[in-house]
Amino acid sequence: MRVASLYGPVQEDLPIVEATLDSIKQTDFQVLAEMLSHALAGGGKRMRPALALLAARYRNYNLELLVPLAASVELLHTATLVHDDVIDVAASRRGRPTANSLYDNAASVMLGDFMFAHAADLVARTGNVRVIRLFARTLMHMAAGELDQDVSAFDWSRSVRDYLRRIGGKTASLIATACEGGAIISGAPEDWIEALRDYGQNLGMAFQIVDDLLDFTGNEAQMGKPVGSDLMQGTLTLPSLLLMEASPRDNPIKRLFQSRRGSKLRLEVAVRAVLESGAIARSREVADGYGKQALAALNRLPPNETTHTLIELVDYVLERDS
Repeated sequence: MRVASLYGPVQEDLPIVEATLDSIKQTDFQVLAEMLSHALAGGGKRMRPALALLAARYRNYNLELLVPLAASVELLHTATLVHDDVIDVAASRRGRPTANSLYDNAASVMLGDFMFAHAADLVARTGNVRVIRLFARTLMHMAAGELDQDVSAFDWSRSVRDYLRRIGGKTASLIATACEGGAIISGAPEDWIEALRDYGQNLGMAFQIVDDLLDFTGNEAQMGKPVGSDLMQGTLTLPSLLLMEASPRDNPIKRLFQSRRGSKLRLEVAVRAVLESGAIARSREVADGYGKQALAALNRLPPNETTHTLIELVDYVLERDS
């Protein structure tokens, strides 16, 4: 799917969301303006705000209410990335310097806090208490997922169930909220809201699993980060967990974690072990399974242009290479 037509019937409305995000940078505090410009410039494909708009296409498509929601979802996502980079001491993200590498950790934490607060202000503009509460609960789920990842760093005793719970909160919950929030704002019936929430949750699970696969199989230049960076940070993802389940005794990942931020050679050995095992293929099967569940949720919605776009987005998420 070409990026220019990735979001079908809402593609032409995304610049309005972008303009709302740009307006956040307008502040008299020059340093903050520069930091916001940098953080928001690497926004990627804006999938989350597009999903919020798409979910509303089934009923009352009111951009006056939907644009603040879509912008708030994207701003919340970006704020979490800023905080993630501080926690991970990351120097770059997708080939661009992180805020904490350009400024310092304290300033970057405050930047993330400012963006969280602004996201809350945006979602409040919808005037919909149900959506505001949904936003708050989602932020709690995301924070819990990030905290779980942080406190479990270099812990090789974690299970696949732990991993799925973590990514369900850290990644999938926000994508589900984008879909559910858009549907609520549009006045969709409850069964459609539930279907779109289920679609977003399963799409988000597939998205994160593919992202974790690409940490082993992706092109370093395209990904903007070194291969195996999750392992180097002490984070177990599905491919590494499946390898550890298959070889619990003699395991290069366990040896890497025991040395905590071990040598480049140990990392290379661990990555190669994952690539040479069946863990990549099995992880892709799990991602495909979530993709099928996302498609099944769409069967509860009217077959139209919006549904067709959501179907194509599942294919895009599963087949992407960066």
